[in-house]
Amino acid sequence: MTERVEKAARAVGLSEALLICAGAGMGVDSGLPDFRGNRGFWKAYPPFARLGLGFVDLANPEWFDSDPHLAWGFYGHRLNLYRSTTPHDGFQILRRWGEEKPLGYFVFTSNVDGQFQKAGFDPKAIEECHGSLHHLQCAVPCHGAIWSADGVDVVVDEQTMRAKKPLPTCSRCGGVARPNVLMFGDWRWVEYRTEAQGSRLREWLARVQGHRLAVVECGAGTAVPTVRYMSQRVAANSGATLIRINTREPQVPPGHIGLPMGALEALNAIDQALERLPASHA
Repeated sequence: MTERVEKAARAVGLSEALLICAGAGMGVDSGLPDFRGNRGFWKAYPPFARLGLGFVDLANPEWFDSDPHLAWGFYGHRLNLYRSTTPHDGFQILRRWGEEKPLGYFVFTSNVDGQFQKAGFDPKAIEECHGSLHHLQCAVPCHGAIWSADGVDVVVDEQTMRAKKPLPTCSRCGGVARPNVLMFGDWRWVEYRTEAQGSRLREWLARVQGHRLAVVECGAGTAVPTVRYMSQRVAANSGATLIRINTREPQVPPGHIGLPMGALEALNAIDQALERLPASHA
């Protein structure tokens, strides 16, 4: 393990640009729940266990039609949780590494929690491929606008996990609003915000092509492999070293680095190894 950590440190130290890819496991060290499988989800939300509803069942736009108080109980509780959560120190390690690179950094994440922005990362250097709970849209949608959830408060009954009145509404049609998050079977997601983020990422990748790039992936599993596909594709196309940090699924293609560790533990270990490297490697 020490050898792999030191190899990861050399890859980060020698790089001129840093791509950070993050899945749900990135937030575990901040105290956010692990939704891997229904058992983990129900441990975090016992009322949904009593209803027999798992994460995939609830992350469905149809609830905003059939039972918006249940829908906003699920998403409102998460929004409140993300607002109250402090990003762990691993975020600052990644941010420092990225800001030290001559060609900078970009973040690609499937997380909808806004933790990278909260940790001080440049919002223009982040792609949230599944959207953001901190932004809203009309549930219909009656129009294509996306607006900030700042100032929108959702009160949730912790015993039933149902949101109380008033629910967030669309200012144009007066109907129920919903998070600007990509759900399962979702044909209503307004995606232009994420599309603009993706355009900026592609432009950045074009600028760093031919330069030394390191890809650091944290907590991205295979259940929804969007983040893993992105990190592997970029590494393959650019010749970059992929550093995959994942407690349960650290497997990597040949020539890359898999660390079966939590995000904070691994980032701290790599950072300490970086300090030991000769100046020519950092």
